[in-house]
Amino acid sequence: MSISSFMERNFLHFNARETLASAKAWRNLLQEGGKMFLAMAGAMSTAELGISLAQMIRAGKVHAISTTAANLEEDIFNLIAHDEYKTTPDYLALSAADEVAIRDAGFNRVTDTCIPESAFRKIEALLLDYWIEAAEKNESHFQQDYIFRLIREGKLDAMMQVPREHSWVAAAMDMEIPIFAPGFEDSTMGNVFAARVIDGMVKSHHAVRTGTEQMQKLVEWYMAEEQRGGVGFFQIGGGIAGDFPICAVPLLIQDLERKDTRHWSYFAQISDSTTSYGSYSGAVPNEKITWHKLDADAPKFMINSDASIVAPLIFAYVMGE
Repeated sequence: MSISSFMERNFLHFNARETLASAKAWRNLLQEGGKMFLAMAGAMSTAELGISLAQMIRAGKVHAISTTAANLEEDIFNLIAHDEYKTTPDYLALSAADEVAIRDAGFNRVTDTCIPESAFRKIEALLLDYWIEAAEKNESHFQQDYIFRLIREGKLDAMMQVPREHSWVAAAMDMEIPIFAPGFEDSTMGNVFAARVIDGMVKSHHAVRTGTEQMQKLVEWYMAEEQRGGVGFFQIGGGIAGDFPICAVPLLIQDLERKDTRHWSYFAQISDSTTSYGSYSGAVPNEKITWHKLDADAPKFMINSDASIVAPLIFAYVMGE
């Protein structure tokens, strides 16, 4: 039995039904000539979502991505240091002393996965040359462009420990779809970059372009795409990876006063946050109507589940597997 057939037979109620309905609507959007924008928060790169997401990108099922700068870099850390990671299946039972031992062994824990500090230093050494060069030339580039350059110039080739096909960042570069990575300062390499400016190795913060510049690039992308057809919004988690890009539409409608701008044509979110007071991650889709993000009749789905389980299933269904 195929994955799609299994879902159609068994995913009949509750979050399972919502999962299947969102996948069907994604297929319909693409069949009608629409595009899909994917927003990804959480530690999905460390969860190796790239194995399935890269396939989606290469198959033309995803057309732009917004992700935390942490997810951006963690895809690369996994690519070049996968075999050095450690898994802690008993992470729920770890004591403070256990955590100290993990730290002192040179690892940083993300749930059951411990990322080696050595991965950070390998990428820092490569990016530092780019940052220094850009600052000296008074140039400014997005962090994702520096990452693309690492891949394009073959700087990572000799270090790869998993197939390149498992990297969603490499897939995005190959397929020439844009990545928007807000919150650079809230990432390991963002911290490193700030430290290198402070100690004088990098002469200026301007070597990395700002978040508002990313918003302009995103708005320009959306303006071009919405003229060709509807653009859907598939969100994994919450926070800046989702709220930053979805605001491109109200910016166009309310701030630039382009009243004929289409709202997002589809919305689905996988979240483990329940509806609460002021939580963006737990906000129900209809709340977005008031913010000029969605129309009342747009397909809307809220899946309360674990994205590391649900997202690959949705991807498989959209791929027809």
